[in-house]
Amino acid sequence: MGPRQMPLNMVHDANRLPRIILTEPAGSSAEVLLYGGQVVSWKNERRDELLFMSRKAIWKPPKAIRGGISVCFPQFGNLGSLEQHGFARNRLWSLDGDPSPLPPANNKSCVDLILKSTEEDLKTWPRGFELRLRVSLSAGKLTLISRVRNIDKKAFCFMFALRNYLSVSDISEVRVEGLETLDYLDNLMDRQRFTEQADAITFDGEIDRVYLTTPTKIAIIDHEKKRTFVLQKDGMPEAVVWNPWDKKAKALPDFGDEDYKTMLCVDSGAIETPIVLKPFEEWTGYQELSTVSSSYCSGQLDPRKVLHGFH
Repeated sequence: MGPRQMPLNMVHDANRLPRIILTEPAGSSAEVLLYGGQVVSWKNERRDELLFMSRKAIWKPPKAIRGGISVCFPQFGNLGSLEQHGFARNRLWSLDGDPSPLPPANNKSCVDLILKSTEEDLKTWPRGFELRLRVSLSAGKLTLISRVRNIDKKAFCFMFALRNYLSVSDISEVRVEGLETLDYLDNLMDRQRFTEQADAITFDGEIDRVYLTTPTKIAIIDHEKKRTFVLQKDGMPEAVVWNPWDKKAKALPDFGDEDYKTMLCVDSGAIETPIVLKPFEEWTGYQELSTVSSSYCSGQLDPRKVLHGFH
């Protein structure tokens, strides 16, 4: 007997890209493509879309799809010799029938995907690996468990990140808390190192920073929508904060000119100190995105409560 067939809801969209639709009893949903292992939708029980997708996203392989949650492996950005953000986000993944040591998922709210090294990828990145991703949905929460296993005869190192395109009402009304006082590398200043001086990060221009040794919880507070995203992570010490703003948005072919106003990337990453795996070792990265309603009388959520878990 092989593993029990998972009752997955798989559809082929207009672009012929197979997608898995996850649902859970409270009424929220998520959609995951086999292409790139990419989450392209996460809706709450009121059917509000929580992730940003570019209006000009290109849904045709081998292009990467702009938006949702994309997997950056084995390289982040251009920090290496491979294509931007590595190749995992523009390969076709497979369903993973044996996600051990995790128990097999056999409900409609969870999917296990796997990407293995191919002959083609071994030419540019000669390391035998298995990359697994479990996406699971529960009320108000989307969890991604990423695992990289070394199936090679020698040790190798890699970078890993999840690029989270969050949907916001108006970027100028958004604040990020949990990164104050931390050091960051500024990608707009040749990766110079600075220390965050502000009480909270607010946005009035292009930003592209890698925050170092970040806490396990970061809050992204959207005043207008009275909604707060809480990003919790483990195994990924960095947090990247990115918004291209107007000039760069116009220069990106797959990004709408005005799209920068309604999105913010806050990414989980293991970037600055690449992960080293010996043969047969496995690395695990954990990320949980949840939403908290912040419709308090003051119109402002007390971020200390969110960040320290007293809500």
